[in-house]
Amino acid sequence: MMKIQNSSSLKAVGVEKSREIILDITNKTLLKLDSYHRIKEIMHLEGSFLTIGKKVWDLNKKNRIYLVGAGKACNAMAKAVCDVLGGWLTKGIIIVKVLEEEDVFHNTDVYVGGHPLPNEEGYRASLKILDLVDQANADDLFIAVMSGGSSALMSCPRKEITLQDEIITTDVMLKSGANIYEVNAIRRHISRLNGGMLAKRIEERGAELIGIGISDAVGNPPTKDISIPYKNYNSTPIGPDKTTLEDARNAIKKYKVENRLPKSVVDFLTNATEKDETPKAFPNNTYYLINTLADSCIYARDIAEETGINTIILTSYLEGESKDAGVFFASIAKEIQENGNPIQAPCIILSSGETTTKIIDNKQIKGHGGPSLELTVGFATAISKTPGACMLSIDSEGTDGTSMAAGGMTDSTSLSRAKKANVDLFTSLREHSTFEALSTIGDVVITGNTGTNLCDFNIMYVPQKGDTNNED
Repeated sequence: MMKIQNSSSLKAVGVEKSREIILDITNKTLLKLDSYHRIKEIMHLEGSFLTIGKKVWDLNKKNRIYLVGAGKACNAMAKAVCDVLGGWLTKGIIIVKVLEEEDVFHNTDVYVGGHPLPNEEGYRASLKILDLVDQANADDLFIAVMSGGSSALMSCPRKEITLQDEIITTDVMLKSGANIYEVNAIRRHISRLNGGMLAKRIEERGAELIGIGISDAVGNPPTKDISIPYKNYNSTPIGPDKTTLEDARNAIKKYKVENRLPKSVVDFLTNATEKDETPKAFPNNTYYLINTLADSCIYARDIAEETGINTIILTSYLEGESKDAGVFFASIAKEIQENGNPIQAPCIILSSGETTTKIIDNKQIKGHGGPSLELTVGFATAISKTPGACMLSIDSEGTDGTSMAAGGMTDSTSLSRAKKANVDLFTSLREHSTFEALSTIGDVVITGNTGTNLCDFNIMYVPQKGDTNNED
């Protein structure tokens, strides 16, 4: 099975050998990360006994069994739970970013929410989830599947804040240069569901909650034995929240956005008290963490090393401006090829994290794009004199920013091919139209839903200097 749908066309342009190496490693990595298979590894049903990892539940002792979920990997996660539970499932409500033809769920209503900006359908679905929870009692069981993107998809602002206010707030903060922790500090505290508020509502009804999550947070350690309940689960709608009201207030001050945010949001956060703080602990819930952001690099390294290619993980903490990160990687490629530092070519350099794109004025935007597309364009602008060097950057869930591409793949030929096609890569960065630019020269990566969501995955291949197999 190929996760990258346009591998053949990507290999047909640019430096074929370099691209083939990167595409093979990336495809195998995405297959290993697919949450459908990860959940099916630990979740089984025999008669009335549901086993998840090291724990067992007798479903005969439960009145109703509900499935709720949201996130960019929710499709695969919910499908796995539905396939295991079958007729035991009383009702499900999930919110996805992209619904594909093969997505079939048992007794579950599916809504397509908005991401990165919330939408009306996600809001309606969130209200239905609230209604479902409010009907529950102590004999009921909720199984929640959550991945990155749930903050936007499961949009349900506090009653004094409108959906449009939340949309504006999300848009302003995502373009402010704030990191995702700072963005979430605001989003979670103005929500009726996020920041653990959904779990709090379930707890208030006395129902039991089992949470299965994927963490895309920069800094979380890699997973080990996913069959063991995870004690330090936090954030998303179903876990305790590490962000605070003070974090939200500090983000507004730091990025000087008070006059750009809706008055209702600023007023609420300014006047909020301890009773408005998000919950910080759920000792009675059971959580499983099936993947973290660091896993993508670890799996890719193992796969790459099987080929005999020198491989290092440079960082799983990559943050900052996307286009600048691309130029930075180009400088590393040059150092490797010329001087053998920090590793000898030919080699694979892996990284993950979450870079961002700062946009002060929406009038700058002339097209579509996202952080991974901008990173690979930045790389292309600086790599032309390092023959054969190639880099792929994708949002691992399959859609990057406002585009329907997973990201981009550029190499030492991309800049010259762009010039021949009358495409100005530098202008595409200024106008945030990198999707259109890379589409023209055949350098966008298409995956569709991948079944995971671990933010950005970056892989660079650097051949030896003078390797004619890697010359354009």
